[in-house]
Amino acid sequence: MAECIFCKIVSGEIPADKVWEDDHAVAFRDIRPIAPVHVLIVPRAHRESFADLTAEDAPFLASLARAIGEIAEKEGVARSGYRLISNTGPDAGQEVFHLHVHLLGGRPLGPMLKKA
Repeated sequence: MAECIFCKIVSGEIPADKVWEDDHAVAFRDIRPIAPVHVLIVPRAHRESFADLTAEDAPFLASLARAIGEIAEKEGVARSGYRLISNTGPDAGQEVFHLHVHLLGGRPLGPMLKKA
């Protein structure tokens, strides 16, 4: 997609601090981190969210699983713990409509949601 910032990062049109990549996924540091470790993992192919994945996206899912483990280890949060977040749609707070998973860690993150 021509206007998608993550597509531009994946293509190299916009620079990013990449920490991991393979044929199906790219991971880079968030430019506005909310934790000491804040990495985004995105598919190379544009998909709006997890809701848009099909069986054809299985190679991306395998890459995602591998990336999570390798990045957590490399960033030093594999043992202390980390959180994975992927927002789907406006009610969940999705801001960039290219599927991405936030890997957060490096400090106690507290509860996921405030009690209503």
